[in-house]
Amino acid sequence: MSTMILTDPVEVRPPVRTRSAALDRAAEDYDRVRRAIAFLSEHWKQQPDIEAVAHAAGLSTDGLTALFRRWAGLTPKAFLQALTLDHARKLLRESASVLDAAYEVGYSGPGRLHDLFVTHEAMSPGEWKAGGAGLVLDYGFHPSPFGSALVMATSRGLAGIAFADQGGEAAALADMQARWPNATYVRDQAGTTALARRVFDPALWRADRPLRIVMIGTDFEVRVWEALLRVPLGRLTTYSTVAGTVCSPKAARAVGAAVGRNPLSFVVPCHRVVGKSGDLTGYHWGITRKRAMLGWETGQREG
Repeated sequence: MSTMILTDPVEVRPPVRTRSAALDRAAEDYDRVRRAIAFLSEHWKQQPDIEAVAHAAGLSTDGLTALFRRWAGLTPKAFLQALTLDHARKLLRESASVLDAAYEVGYSGPGRLHDLFVTHEAMSPGEWKAGGAGLVLDYGFHPSPFGSALVMATSRGLAGIAFADQGGEAAALADMQARWPNATYVRDQAGTTALARRVFDPALWRADRPLRIVMIGTDFEVRVWEALLRVPLGRLTTYSTVAGTVCSPKAARAVGAAVGRNPLSFVVPCHRVVGKSGDLTGYHWGITRKRAMLGWETGQREG
């Protein structure tokens, strides 16, 4: 005969989980990054040196730089420059002079502000502030092989090409207007139709009738865009190659910024620029559109 044993009741608790060393370190790292960012955000106007930021975060200068790169993808100095540039843009937008803006962001004079804008905006503070003042741009949206194309022109020639997916026309126009915020914009669908056909219909591409374009940008940007015009149809180039053409191979970052600001997409073929390894890099109007352009051009070249 079997015997049934009734035991006293017991409580079954889930196993106690201890924090791993990796989680502890991640939490500690985050706290230090948070302290560094808070210090920079509060004291950016004093332009603190790396030692002061490291002290606030409780790290050595090398330790802070390595940690900041890992978490934010840039150095503390670059983060400080981004904060300074953002405030300088706001001041210039609100009609401060370049000199006043330089002093207001904690610089000793306009020279450092000039260098900051040239490095990150590829233009001087004065050029950025002008923002296309006195410029009149006609525009219209037209069908193209790559979606709806925004075509913009001055009385001197084609000045802008942008792209939009269905429903994105307003955003594309706003994007282009932000490049020249002080310009005057006039909707002229009929007046821009002929230009759109000249751009996207290969049957109208004639060497004896070159398309007249107007490049609106800084001297450096225009030199980069002119270099892009020399990249043949169906061929590719790299940022460092373009940099070597216009200034120095070490200026690939500044060239990348100028390529990204190209207002004449497709006509000035920034889509033909790839990374050093040959990888397709980002494109302002979408990487899918960049692939489509390259494929379409290959077909035109081989056809």
